Amino acid sequence: MAGRKVGSEQEARRCLAAARAAGKSAGAWASAHGIDGRSLNAWRVNLERRGATRPRSAPRLVELVPTTPAAPAARYLLHVGGVELELGDDFHEDTVRRLVRVLLSC
Repeated sequence: MAGRKVGSEQEARRCLAAARAAGKSAGAWASAHGIDGRSLNAWRVNLERRGATRPRSAPRLVELVPTTPAAPAARYLLHVGGVELELGDDFHEDTVRRLVRVLLSC
Protein backbone atom coordinates (compact mmCIF):
# COMPACT_ATOMS: atom_id res chain seq x y z
CA MET A 1 0.00 0.00 0.00
CA ALA A 2 1.45 3.35 -1.07
CA GLY A 3 0.00 5.55 1.65
CA ARG A 4 -1.77 8.86 1.36
CA LYS A 5 -0.55 11.63 -0.90
CA VAL A 6 0.85 14.89 0.42
CA GLY A 7 -1.84 17.49 -0.11
CA SER A 8 -0.15 20.86 0.29
CA GLU A 9 3.16 22.66 0.25
CA GLN A 10 2.95 23.31 3.98
CA GLU A 11 2.41 19.62 4.69
CA ALA A 12 5.30 18.73 2.37
CA ARG A 13 7.59 21.18 4.19
CA ARG A 14 6.58 19.73 7.58
CA CYS A 15 7.18 16.16 6.37
CA LEU A 16 10.54 16.97 4.80
CA ALA A 17 11.65 18.82 7.94
CA ALA A 18 10.58 15.87 10.11
CA ALA A 19 12.51 13.45 7.87
CA ARG A 20 15.65 15.63 8.14
CA ALA A 21 15.26 15.88 11.92
CA ALA A 22 14.91 12.10 12.16
CA GLY A 23 18.01 11.64 9.99
CA LYS A 24 16.08 9.56 7.45
CA SER A 25 15.54 9.84 3.73
CA ALA A 26 12.21 11.31 2.69
CA GLY A 27 11.13 7.91 1.31
CA ALA A 28 11.99 5.99 4.46
CA TRP A 29 10.31 8.56 6.68
CA ALA A 30 7.21 8.59 4.44
CA SER A 31 6.88 4.78 4.56
CA ALA A 32 7.14 4.78 8.33
CA HIS A 33 4.37 7.41 8.60
CA GLY A 34 1.85 6.10 6.08
CA ILE A 35 2.62 8.71 3.41
CA ASP A 36 3.17 8.00 -0.28
CA GLY A 37 6.94 8.31 -0.76
CA ARG A 38 6.57 9.20 -4.45
CA SER A 39 4.24 12.07 -3.56
CA LEU A 40 6.63 13.44 -0.93
CA ASN A 41 9.58 13.04 -3.29
CA ALA A 42 7.71 14.95 -6.02
CA TRP A 43 7.13 17.79 -3.56
CA ARG A 44 10.83 17.71 -2.60
CA VAL A 45 11.91 17.92 -6.24
CA ASN A 46 9.51 20.78 -6.97
CA LEU A 47 10.57 22.72 -3.88
CA GLU A 48 14.25 22.25 -4.76
CA ARG A 49 13.61 23.48 -8.30
CA ARG A 50 12.04 26.61 -6.90
CA GLY A 51 14.91 26.98 -4.42
CA ALA A 52 12.50 26.84 -1.53
CA THR A 53 13.41 23.65 0.33
CA ARG A 54 14.21 25.51 3.54
CA PRO A 55 12.40 28.48 4.98
CA ARG A 56 14.51 31.59 4.73
CA SER A 57 15.72 33.07 7.96
CA ALA A 58 16.14 36.74 8.67
CA PRO A 59 19.56 38.11 7.72
CA ARG A 60 22.07 38.13 10.53
CA LEU A 61 23.91 41.37 11.16
CA VAL A 62 27.56 41.22 12.12
CA GLU A 63 29.35 44.28 13.45
CA LEU A 64 32.69 44.94 11.78
CA VAL A 65 35.17 46.79 13.94
CA PRO A 66 38.36 48.24 12.46
CA THR A 67 41.50 47.16 14.24
CA THR A 68 44.77 48.95 14.53
CA PRO A 69 47.75 47.06 13.17
CA ALA A 70 49.88 45.48 15.85
CA ALA A 71 53.19 47.12 16.61
CA PRO A 72 56.11 45.14 15.23
CA ALA A 73 57.50 42.75 17.80
CA ALA A 74 60.80 43.75 19.35
CA ARG A 75 63.76 41.57 18.40
CA TYR A 76 66.97 41.18 20.37
CA LEU A 77 70.26 39.87 19.02
CA LEU A 78 72.58 38.24 21.57
CA HIS A 79 76.23 37.39 20.71
CA VAL A 80 77.72 34.52 22.71
CA GLY A 81 81.12 33.12 21.77
CA GLY A 82 80.81 33.87 18.08
CA VAL A 83 77.23 32.61 17.91
CA GLU A 84 74.21 34.85 17.50
CA LEU A 85 70.96 34.18 19.31
CA GLU A 86 67.90 36.14 18.19
CA LEU A 87 65.08 36.57 20.71
CA GLY A 88 61.69 38.22 20.79
CA ASP A 89 59.75 39.79 23.66
CA ASP A 90 58.09 36.45 24.34
CA PHE A 91 61.28 34.61 25.39
CA HIS A 92 61.52 32.72 28.68
CA GLU A 93 64.52 33.51 30.88
CA ASP A 94 65.11 29.89 31.87
CA THR A 95 65.25 28.85 28.23
CA VAL A 96 67.73 31.61 27.38
CA ARG A 97 69.94 30.61 30.33
CA ARG A 98 69.99 26.98 29.16
CA LEU A 99 70.82 28.03 25.61
CA VAL A 100 73.66 30.31 26.74
CA ARG A 101 75.08 27.53 28.94
CA VAL A 102 75.03 25.14 25.99
CA LEU A 103 76.70 27.71 23.72
CA LEU A 104 79.40 28.48 26.29
CA SER A 105 80.19 24.79 26.72
CA CYS A 106 80.96 24.38 23.00
